[in-house]
Amino acid sequence: MSITGVKDAVREKYAQTALRVRAAGASCCGASSARDPSNPITSKLYDTAETDAVPEGALLASLGCGNPTALAQLRPGETVLDLGSGGGIDVLLSARRVAPTGKAYGLDMTDEMLVLARENQRKAGIENVEFLKGEIEDIPLPNNSVDVIISNCVINLSGDKDRVLSEAFRVLRPGGRLAVSDVVTRSEVPDLIRRDMLLWVGCIAGALQDTEYVAKLAKVGFEAISIEPTRIYDVEDARAFLTGKGVDVDAIAPQVEGKFMSSFVRAVKPKNHPVK
Repeated sequence: MSITGVKDAVREKYAQTALRVRAAGASCCGASSARDPSNPITSKLYDTAETDAVPEGALLASLGCGNPTALAQLRPGETVLDLGSGGGIDVLLSARRVAPTGKAYGLDMTDEMLVLARENQRKAGIENVEFLKGEIEDIPLPNNSVDVIISNCVINLSGDKDRVLSEAFRVLRPGGRLAVSDVVTRSEVPDLIRRDMLLWVGCIAGALQDTEYVAKLAKVGFEAISIEPTRIYDVEDARAFLTGKGVDVDAIAPQVEGKFMSSFVRAVKPKNHPVK
């Protein structure tokens, strides 16, 4: 599976999601929204106060696996960057937390999602937000320009995670924090799942093993690294996200029992790191 192939598949899937939300204002078939109660990854992530604070389109286009804005301990005046910002729900929530003097950036490679996100920003009436077009492997921001990086089930979709983490380290200021939600595995995953393009798009096959995630973060220079499980998926959850993906569910589901988990990944750029 090539990096380009993965990226094209992700872009196409998320473009379709954005177009559905804008055209119909309805739930995103095949790429479930935060309001789909049957999806084991994307459901029940935001509380009522948060969902009431953002436009309907931002919620319907949310395809994450956690709620990084609730766990990142954002402070007024900080600059926040959301990698793979989609419809903008986490950017808009972050902007409220860092207001009035802070700013929230959203980075996405999909034109259709950017259009939807900017529409949601306008509806929400939030001004301290800027949505940027670009790829998370090549962040279009200067060195040492961001206090906090968040992301919601997007890093696992990248075919070059080393580059993503290196870029995140580059744009963070010394002492800056990485605080992302991601799907992580506890052990080896069956090759069948790793090979399936649809499962890459669905956040599953691209997931790193927890020990590998820690090693990659440490390699680029992060410290104070931790991975906190927020939901561990059981065999019935596995059935839910494998059904319809061309996979023999009965054969595969027992092999993924307890191996996948939504997690909150934290890391810090050393305060004494030289500014370049």
